[in-house]
Amino acid sequence: MMATIFTRIVNNEIPCYRVAEDENYLAFLDINPLQEGHTLVIPKKEVNYIFDIDDDLHAGLWNFARKIGKAIGKVVPCQRIGITVIGLEVPHAHIHLIPLKTMYDMDFRRPKLTFTPEEFNQIAQKIADAVEK
Repeated sequence: MMATIFTRIVNNEIPCYRVAEDENYLAFLDINPLQEGHTLVIPKKEVNYIFDIDDDLHAGLWNFARKIGKAIGKVVPCQRIGITVIGLEVPHAHIHLIPLKTMYDMDFRRPKLTFTPEEFNQIAQKIADAVEK
């Protein structure tokens, strides 16, 4: 079976705007964001469905996402960080972290925002700098 696009990102075969990573997890900006700072958090191990991840990796994924969500909240003006797990578009478990000003900011039917590569790099760097080490 062919590796998912996220596994290819983990393996540096496809570039991304990395926010943070460790040996088990990776956080990077969504390239079709609903809001500035919209970040995806994934386990590096390719697992299709989030509830199929083993207990330790699953707990670690949520702890890693929490750390990233706090960093986003420090640098992107918003009221909260919304969390969603849909998992239909890529068969690799992932968490969406989306800065919210209103409840409607997480509506995936909304037009996606566009940023230049330079803007994506600046956003990713601001979040990366705010991640608690």
